[in-house]
Amino acid sequence: MKLSIVIVNYNVEHFLEQCLFSVRKAIANIEAEVYVVDNNSVDGSLKMLAEKFPEVKVIANKDNVGFSRANNQAIRISTGEYVLLLNPDTVVEDDTFTKTIEFMDSHPDAGGLGVKMVDGKGRFLPESKRGLPTPATAFYKMFGLTKLFPHSKRFAHYYMGHLDNDEINEVEILAGAFMLMRRATLDKCGLLDETFFMYGEDIDLSYRITLAGYKNYYYPKTRIIHYKGESTKKTSVNYVLVFYKAMEIFVKKHFADKGAKTFSFFINIAIYFKAFLALLSQFFSKAIQPLADAILGYGGLAAISYFWGNAMIYEGNGSYPMTLFAIILPIYLLIWLLTSYFSGGYDKPYKIAPAVGGVFVGSLLILVFYALLPEQLRFSRALILLGMIWVAAEMSLSRWIGYMLNRPNFQYGKNAKKRFLVIGSEEETKRVEQLLQSTSIKPDFIGLVSPFDDKEVPDNFLGNLHQVPDIIEIYKINEIIFCSKDISHQLIIDKMEEWHSSLDYKIAPEDTLSIIGSNSINTRGDLYTIDIKTISTNSNRRKKRLFDMISSFTGIVLWIFLLFFINKPFSFLKNCFKVLFGKYSWIGYCDVKDVEKLRLPKIKKGIFDPSTNMSRIGLTEEEKEQLNLMYARDYSLSKDINFFFRALKKS
Repeated sequence: MKLSIVIVNYNVEHFLEQCLFSVRKAIANIEAEVYVVDNNSVDGSLKMLAEKFPEVKVIANKDNVGFSRANNQAIRISTGEYVLLLNPDTVVEDDTFTKTIEFMDSHPDAGGLGVKMVDGKGRFLPESKRGLPTPATAFYKMFGLTKLFPHSKRFAHYYMGHLDNDEINEVEILAGAFMLMRRATLDKCGLLDETFFMYGEDIDLSYRITLAGYKNYYYPKTRIIHYKGESTKKTSVNYVLVFYKAMEIFVKKHFADKGAKTFSFFINIAIYFKAFLALLSQFFSKAIQPLADAILGYGGLAAISYFWGNAMIYEGNGSYPMTLFAIILPIYLLIWLLTSYFSGGYDKPYKIAPAVGGVFVGSLLILVFYALLPEQLRFSRALILLGMIWVAAEMSLSRWIGYMLNRPNFQYGKNAKKRFLVIGSEEETKRVEQLLQSTSIKPDFIGLVSPFDDKEVPDNFLGNLHQVPDIIEIYKINEIIFCSKDISHQLIIDKMEEWHSSLDYKIAPEDTLSIIGSNSINTRGDLYTIDIKTISTNSNRRKKRLFDMISSFTGIVLWIFLLFFINKPFSFLKNCFKVLFGKYSWIGYCDVKDVEKLRLPKIKKGIFDPSTNMSRIGLTEEEKEQLNLMYARDYSLSKDINFFFRALKKS
């Protein structure tokens, strides 16, 4: 056996599927075996492997045993002359294995090899070539000097920034996403150190390869796409703690005589500092827009109130009392912010319409609130009108500015709809077009392009591959989808690097219901699948919970009047409390034996379910599953209301 490929998977089914399709192409002319070690995934990965990749050797762990131990499980039983550790969130070129093995065969001094990696937009990933994280190198990275001097031999040694990205070079550390090693090297230096649960194990093994007398090479003559970070998010506190603790383990293991204690002290300071920054980042990513609306909203309300009172009410002899500024205006603003929130004004991406709609609803509530206030607290209704105009204008302007500055999570007008270009054969583009239409993204435009420059372009196609740059400009395309059945992965990466970096790129593997890509090396890859997740959107979850709370509270308050209209009033009252306190929802899924079969979004167990209103009892499992699927896919608040009142009549 020439090559053994080992992939460790944990809940990234669709990325694994795409990876294996690319691997299958790349090993077509190589004597190779593929192992997938699954660390107790619950996303259907094992079922997908059995159905689509029967040739893959699967090790199904009952627990998440970590990256090192899982890789070692497969390495010990593999038989290849070379062993490749490959991440599941990667796509390899069709000739990647052929080229890398030829290089290793011709360089007997090579113990390990890494390749050029690009992200989901075709941008070079600096971790393709790395230096040894000595205490000094690690210090420069942790405290930001590497970013400040990206090409310095000293300060950027962590990413070996002084080396050319397109030249073959000897490096110190290989990236665990693609780590090709000689079997004889592993026999000499040992397998992955299982002390490292996740992160750091590739650094440790790479260093031991060099200690064993071999060299590690960076080989950029072939490339892979690495979506990077699909199982973890690099801005999370957990990532910071695990990654930097792994670095601490490495330093203590290999540099015990070179100031490891001093370094350990500094690395712990860096860990807590980075964790604090991660917490701040998470907080501001969620709270920055509400905080901005609150600050700007109150500032405008206070200014309007002061000038209106001075000019129109007190005619230059003063303004409103402090009670208005300290109590009433904050209450008004809170109502406007809350109604905007419940209208979807703070759902990402931020949009103007739901925010402004929430302000108008809030204004109606404020008028009701105003009528209930004692006379001394009823200030001018004009303030409510002017305040409504200001808050609506401020929310609109801030979201428009965010859009104009091309900030993430802001959409305006038709920008909310995607304009796609699908590149592939007639058969594949038709399949992908149907898949896009079945998702929740509501495509604004889908254009088709032939990948064959030497064949006649079908009538319904816009052109062929070399015409794509013009098509992008004319049709205002913002996302391109490659059909990998018809296009080599090498050509896909070529075009990603050649075309605009402002575009988003996706790959549609053959015979699959998913389209995968990634817009950022720091975010989870985007995934388009047939949409059964309508019920789990932020807006619908919020509406569902709001209905549960209002209906339960109303049921409790009016229970005495409902005694004569409900068959089981005491049971209904008990259920009202269960739903009000969040233990149950009024409507949930039907009870089925295999709850994981359809992999529906998780919701709270329901007092009632969609089958409650069926005239026929004794539904089959298949019928219940279909009801659950339709409920999740086509969810709306009106459905819950309808199910609720019908169920009450029958109960």
